[in-house]
Amino acid sequence: MTKIKPLADRVLIRPVAAETTTAAGIIIPDTAKEKPLRGEVIAVGQGTKDEQMVLKAGNHVLYGKYAGTEIEIDNEKLLIMRQSDVLAVIE
Repeated sequence: MTKIKPLADRVLIRPVAAETTTAAGIIIPDTAKEKPLRGEVIAVGQGTKDEQMVLKAGNHVLYGKYAGTEIEIDNEKLLIMRQSDVLAVIE
């Protein structure tokens, strides 16, 4: 994978795949799927003098529906966003 190091208070996130079926076994078409709201942090910046970086690589997080910018690296879709766009860390 191409090496990317986010700057300042930004984080690089690999979205977790959305569920394709419901509990009742109904298949949801691609057009009805929402953007995933969970992901794994794969790289973090150094933070800023005003905001310390609290996330680290390997954290599983929740983020807002329209947070971040989608980028494609080595045929893999990733999100880059500010740490403040992350809503919570899943423990």
